[in-house]
Amino acid sequence: MVDEKLYKMGCHSFLLDGDNVRHGLNGDLGFSDADRVENIRRVIEVASLMSDAGLLVQTAFISPFAEDRTLAKARLGERMIEIYVDASLSACEARDPKGLYRKARDGAIKNFTGIDSNYDVPNNPDVIVNTVNLSADACAQEIVTFLVNKGWIGTGPAGA
Repeated sequence: MVDEKLYKMGCHSFLLDGDNVRHGLNGDLGFSDADRVENIRRVIEVASLMSDAGLLVQTAFISPFAEDRTLAKARLGERMIEIYVDASLSACEARDPKGLYRKARDGAIKNFTGIDSNYDVPNNPDVIVNTVNLSADACAQEIVTFLVNKGWIGTGPAGA
């Protein structure tokens, strides 16, 4: 939804999504802790290259380890904002369109974040959106408003 809002504002942005990147660039990786670290490392490098080209890059990934987010901040610096999409485990399970949480609970999927693999809650994210109390559209608007207030994008139809 953020990407749609940015597009309507005329912003040049690109969304790197976990599922799409895992099928292509990171298709050789599994879900072990080491593979998760490598997955995020590669995403950081792609995001950096795209940012260097002038795009607003959104990365929609489960980044379960604080160390990886620290690495991203070190690599991207002020070009990075950390957004914590806050949802309880029960809310994630209730919304699960692919049935992955059920499979993880049944033991069919191993190393599943929140079930048998840790998730380090961010200590100091730039933005927190609570998806339990707010609609997806309201959460997306909070993020866009943050970008406007930070001066990264304008409010006009061309993002000016």
